[in-house]
Amino acid sequence: MIRVEQISKTYGTGPHATHALLEVDFTVARGEFAALYGASGSGKSTLLNLISGIDRPTAGKIFFEEEEITAMAETRLTLLRRNQIGFVFQFFNLLPTLSILENVLLPGQLQERPSSNLHERGAALLERLGIHDRHEAFPDQLSGGQQQRVAIARALINDPPLILADEPTGNLDSENGLKILSLLQQLVVQEGRTVLLATHSLEAARFADQLYQVRDGKIVALAAEAPIDGVSVPTSAWPRF
Repeated sequence: MIRVEQISKTYGTGPHATHALLEVDFTVARGEFAALYGASGSGKSTLLNLISGIDRPTAGKIFFEEEEITAMAETRLTLLRRNQIGFVFQFFNLLPTLSILENVLLPGQLQERPSSNLHERGAALLERLGIHDRHEAFPDQLSGGQQQRVAIARALINDPPLILADEPTGNLDSENGLKILSLLQQLVVQEGRTVLLATHSLEAARFADQLYQVRDGKIVALAAEAPIDGVSVPTSAWPRF
């Protein structure tokens, strides 16, 4: 589904230039749960932004379903993000003046989907994620775990095949974090969606089928059972819900 070829991203010029990514190559197959694991500043979020077309690379190419993202005009990129990609953010990015249901429905309204069908799907997503009873509440009335569930529902409202999740458990306690990771895993196993997770957490990374360690702007592919930073823990040892 995703193919990244020789991607580099540099901020600034001359001696003050910062090389966020250096000639990165990797692929994510359709229906795969892949994780980008690395410390803050390693280039994980930069890579997600490039894949979604939010940012442009300095060099290299990125393909989504064999269509080159890096060659798309801004209008085409907007449609790609709206119809094909769901983005889950670390800080939730919910609009404080909208109710929970209104936050979830917003991407569908931008897509101009029929109102009745959209409300039905939004309610069904909130029901599935266990927060339908809070659909009239506002974001500041919910816990962090509940807000992240709303963010996932919003990412799914347009039924995208690809979910990009940028540190989705970074602001959650361990219990809620594991539940969110389990939800992402279910999207792959039960619905055949593709999930690309960026995380600095080894525990979160172990939920993935394929791991990519990001270090100093470069990527090393690892099997799910392989050691990471010298630590080897079988995937089966991590909790599932």
